[in-house]
Amino acid sequence: MTDASLNLDHLFRLRLVVARVGEMDLARWWNTRGMLGRYGAMALKRGFPATHYFAQTRVVFAVARARCNEVFAPPGCMTLWNLPAELEDQFEEHWHSWLDQRDAWEPFFQRLAEIQGPDLLQAFAKFDLLSPAHVEAVGSLRRSAEGRAVPLPGAYRPDDEVVTLLAAGFARGSPGSPAIPYARLEA
Repeated sequence: MTDASLNLDHLFRLRLVVARVGEMDLARWWNTRGMLGRYGAMALKRGFPATHYFAQTRVVFAVARARCNEVFAPPGCMTLWNLPAELEDQFEEHWHSWLDQRDAWEPFFQRLAEIQGPDLLQAFAKFDLLSPAHVEAVGSLRRSAEGRAVPLPGAYRPDDEVVTLLAAGFARGSPGSPAIPYARLEA
């Protein structure tokens, strides 16, 4: 299931932006309030002086994953927060690398804390994470009939393109009402 075109740093950035925008002080998709913002840094910096950004991230990622699974967890599919197990394992193993490079990640986390509104596409633009083709593709995605999901048409293997669309597809949700983007896995 491993695909060489899946960049774990890119996935990490995508998850961070979606996690921050989904917090209660912005889009209100999951029950964390400013944990990836300035308040979260102030709250955790004393206990985790060198790694507080990553501690903040762990908290919000866990809450976002749980909330998304609660809203919509389709079998045989992948979401931004539920990729195939082998990829999730690789992502977990890569944490050590990010921790070793924590000084290089600090500017990203500082800019992440500055996000002011629930406009996910605008937040992605701030970090240059979407191409114009991605923005156009997201514009053509629609929420499912019950409004809880955003299906990507077709079946996919995980790669940077589909993961980017799974992240950007959250833009089809609305404040207080997340819509979970998903893609069917290729057999």
